[in-house]
Amino acid sequence: MLNWASVVAILTAICVASYWFTLLPRNRFTDTGFVVLMAAPLIFKSFAFVYGRPHPDIRLEFLGQLLWIRAGVLAVLNDRKPEGIGFGFWPKLSEWKIGALVYIALLPVVFVLASLTGFATFTWPPWTWQETTLRAVGTFVGIFWVVALSEEFFFRGLLQQWIGIAAASILFGLAHLGFRQFPNWQFALVAGVAGVFYGFAFRRAGGIRAAMVTHALTVTTWRVLFR
Repeated sequence: MLNWASVVAILTAICVASYWFTLLPRNRFTDTGFVVLMAAPLIFKSFAFVYGRPHPDIRLEFLGQLLWIRAGVLAVLNDRKPEGIGFGFWPKLSEWKIGALVYIALLPVVFVLASLTGFATFTWPPWTWQETTLRAVGTFVGIFWVVALSEEFFFRGLLQQWIGIAAASILFGLAHLGFRQFPNWQFALVAGVAGVFYGFAFRRAGGIRAAMVTHALTVTTWRVLFR
């Protein structure tokens, strides 16, 4: 059954995000308010209350997340027009290389930290190599064009340029406190440290696409090889 209250709430929120920079003055205060506006429903998982599940294993809230993220990205690019984001859906060869090299540097730090904090432990994949490969490719594609695109756009493309790599990484870690339980300090710590490396990739490449590569490789490794 269609929940009209949820439909109205979504449309209202989309309108607010879409016209934020049109109706309000463009300054650091309204920039910060916009980031908070965009982050709130994602951090508090508000879309889970809007989108029902036709089956326990089928999650539809990602549809609302995609709509929300795209609305925010378009509002920033069309109305705020910030410099230095390097927005795009496909990295250049140099950005692939930078993202991969930063990922290699990240591995011994982030995944050792994940093991030491008890957040995750290495587990050999229980699937055949063919299924493991398919899972890895599917995970990378999904993370790259949904999670990494949105998070790197806002945390590195905007926040890191406004408040620096350290503060943006701390906020990135805190944004993951609600993962599976609250407060999940282990994940927040691991994510915050990973955010520093994503920030290095962004700074080295001069845009978010290299950071998206590092981000997607990191999450894929975690999903496939850690439990």
